[in-house]
Amino acid sequence: MTAAEQLSFLPDINEKEVRNLVIKELKTYRSLKIQAENRREQKEKGVIGLFPQLRKSTEYNELKVKQMDRALKQCLDQDEYSIIEKKYLSPEKIKDLEIMIELGLKRDKFYQVKRQAIYNIATALGII
Repeated sequence: MTAAEQLSFLPDINEKEVRNLVIKELKTYRSLKIQAENRREQKEKGVIGLFPQLRKSTEYNELKVKQMDRALKQCLDQDEYSIIEKKYLSPEKIKDLEIMIELGLKRDKFYQVKRQAIYNIATALGII
């Protein structure tokens, strides 16, 4: 069986759906990372129940943060990480053009690197 025949068994990937899922997870990750830091700080200070907790999902959320950390730090190169960090992990809203200029990337190269970064994150997290 040729490589092309083997690849034909793989289902088509909806790139837009993958991108939207990864972006949603990145935005959730920001909040969960702060939540984990707050819990750690509360534990260090011996404070329990500082805020009401409607859901008991601490271990689940900490695992999501740990796995997202690993995906970001180990599967992205420097340009990919910089784009993702500036675009989705920063509390400031930054336009693609600003990031392109800051990183010295041309438009086509920027979008190629951004697309690859999202694909790498999706693969590392098991989304695709």
